[in-house]
Amino acid sequence: MIRICRKLIFALLLAFNVATAMGAETTTSAPPTRSQLSLDDLRTFTDVFNQVRNNFVEETDDHTLLNAAIRGMLSELDPHSSYMEADEFRQMDDSSRGRYSGIGVEVAIRKERVEIDFVMAGGAADKAGIVAGDIITAVDGNDLRGQDLSSAIDGLRGEAGTEVEVTVEHKSGEVSSLKLVRDFVKVSSVFSRPVDKDYGYFQITQFTRKSADELLEQIEYMQNNHEGELKGVVLDLRNNPGGVLNPAISIADGFLDDGLIVYTRGRSENQQEFTAKPGQWLKGVPMVVLVDRSTASASEVLAGALQDHGRALIVGEKTFGKGSVQSVLNLRNGAGIRLTTARYYTPSGRSIQAEGIQPDVEVATIKIVENGDKRRREADLDGHLSSEPEKESVDFGSEVSAADDYMMYQALILLKGAGVLSTKNH
Repeated sequence: MIRICRKLIFALLLAFNVATAMGAETTTSAPPTRSQLSLDDLRTFTDVFNQVRNNFVEETDDHTLLNAAIRGMLSELDPHSSYMEADEFRQMDDSSRGRYSGIGVEVAIRKERVEIDFVMAGGAADKAGIVAGDIITAVDGNDLRGQDLSSAIDGLRGEAGTEVEVTVEHKSGEVSSLKLVRDFVKVSSVFSRPVDKDYGYFQITQFTRKSADELLEQIEYMQNNHEGELKGVVLDLRNNPGGVLNPAISIADGFLDDGLIVYTRGRSENQQEFTAKPGQWLKGVPMVVLVDRSTASASEVLAGALQDHGRALIVGEKTFGKGSVQSVLNLRNGAGIRLTTARYYTPSGRSIQAEGIQPDVEVATIKIVENGDKRRREADLDGHLSSEPEKESVDFGSEVSAADDYMMYQALILLKGAGVLSTKNH
């Protein structure tokens, strides 16, 4: 035991001294004033390590304990710094690429059973004849009954090319055991549709490396299939947790001709500033950006840039307020760490961190219900005179129901109002 402790202390001291030496070689600034770890500090760590190893209620291997110590060190810094083992790191990288490795299904928990909601065309599940409504009862022999959704999804996902055995209860009642090979499944992050004929709706669910290209492709498709110019667009960032920053910057650049988009400030000398280049998507088209309290990180960077430049009206709720930069750093064992290294600032110098983006027009997420008002109006009276307008009026009606999506309904009213004001001013 004493030999193991000494080896651990020696390894920690060696790693610490190497890291310190490397740091000294890469900077010319004054030596750090912070206190360095002493031999007693490292002995305290090994004392705790051995106490846990020997006395914890359940036997735990050294690798698990060391990983727990690393996780604890990072989690104590702030809520967004974390350690990712090789599998977690690979999944995070796949997510940033807009893909994941699995059998190509979307599932939900219903009555404590894992039910398939959607089967992606060409995926392993589709090729095996699995359809929506089938129930997955086991993965690699592990019963899924009573498990949460996260555990079920973790079992289905894995490295591309690996095999997984899935037990499926089909809608017909037949039960089959299928061996499927996981493969990459592409996931779109941008969804769009025309609204009220002349308006475009674009939703970004998260920012992957392909989000900017996906958005531009869908904008161009809508423009090419629409008679004349769009009268306005809604960019929906509600419930968007962020993701990869560069696509959010590219999208801001797409809607701006010039000027600062975002800048970062941290401890290192490598501060970053991002500016827009000439050329703009949908130049002159009125724009509303929808946000809510779950709009975070890269989404807030995009909303803040468009707001500061007056390019879009921000509508909804005050955003989450995650204005910190996480750098993803590779480790030699295939694992990685996500480390907070700086803060974001909008072009006007506002810090997003713990402040969020205050919308220009605040609209709460509410549910509209009919109040059953029975009072009558002129139009309800028998024999009332009809109206005879002298000129054509503007129709503020919408195919979007206030009861279904009140915030979106208000966004369309604002866009139509902007169009009326623009027409009058000309």
